[in-house]
Amino acid sequence: MSQIVVLPHVELCPEGAVLEVQPGKSICDTLLENGIEIEHACEKSCACTTCHVVVREGFDTLEPAEDDEEDLLDRAWGLEPTSRLSCQAIVPEDAELVIEIPKYSINHAKENH
Repeated sequence: MSQIVVLPHVELCPEGAVLEVQPGKSICDTLLENGIEIEHACEKSCACTTCHVVVREGFDTLEPAEDDEEDLLDRAWGLEPTSRLSCQAIVPEDAELVIEIPKYSINHAKENH
């Protein structure tokens, strides 16, 4: 099992969360399966940046981002050196990740808002 600690986010996860998760799934799918409704406007096809997260701990345990992800990340709000698109970052075996969901995204057409 792996663990993802989600730092508090005002709208999506006000209390933060500690998730015991199965490795081999994307961070995005893992969050969604645990009731954390992270945006994913392109339906997880690596075509937008709405699922952008910052990996505060455990970044080096993730496989490196591919070129298409890197190109998209350049457009993400609040980009940091440890930013990833959560739809592309796969949770590795025995990982201990701490992630932060940025306060804003570039999605101007949010559903349910």
